[in-house]
Amino acid sequence: MGLERLESAMVLTTVETLHGRIAARFPDRGLVKVAEELGGLIRDSAGAGERLRRRLLWTRAVSRLLILLVLALALGAIVWALATALGDKTLTGVQWLPLIESTVNDLIFAAVAIFFLYTIPERLLRSRALKLLHRLRSLAHIIDMHQLTKDPERLRTGFTPTSASVRFTLDADELTHYLDYCSELLSLVGKTAALCAEDSQDNVVLNTVSTVEGLTVDLSSKIWQKIQVVGELREDQPSASA
Repeated sequence: MGLERLESAMVLTTVETLHGRIAARFPDRGLVKVAEELGGLIRDSAGAGERLRRRLLWTRAVSRLLILLVLALALGAIVWALATALGDKTLTGVQWLPLIESTVNDLIFAAVAIFFLYTIPERLLRSRALKLLHRLRSLAHIIDMHQLTKDPERLRTGFTPTSASVRFTLDADELTHYLDYCSELLSLVGKTAALCAEDSQDNVVLNTVSTVEGLTVDLSSKIWQKIQVVGELREDQPSASA
């Protein structure tokens, strides 16, 4: 296997491994379903990608044939009009203006049609990629929601919960693992987004991929700040008991 591209099979294997680790430690937590959803997205994307690539082969072939047809019709109409005009000896200089205007309009319409037909395969790829990226963006925010209430400050000895406080059952070790799993899931969301850029050079797709990757990095950095706080609390606990 080359190192020129990111392989969906390898990303899926990593997600499945992470799913097993989460299920082993937190079988009743919603984070397990998040990992399952991410794995499902990669499987659906890989399967749809193969079908889409097959569809693109004939779509691209049909669009190119239609482009040739449009060119042939446009050139044929222009040549016929010019031949007719040249054969008419009564045409004066001013009377050529409608013919010139008609020729220019034909060329413009032909160019628009050719551009539309040429970009059909790319638009199909863009539509499929943007749908997946939208789901990945939503999944990143769902992961962030899972870690949002996991406040390490609640591990401090002097912390006093209120009646509105969210129920908190994790100790320092469990919280560290939970936050680390959230960070890994976010990283894999970013890798899954990067898969969309492997088969596309579309600027809209590439910009959206960069946006999703930036979102996962930002959310992950917040999680690592929490992990650092947990580590500091663990270091303080022995000295406090001493």
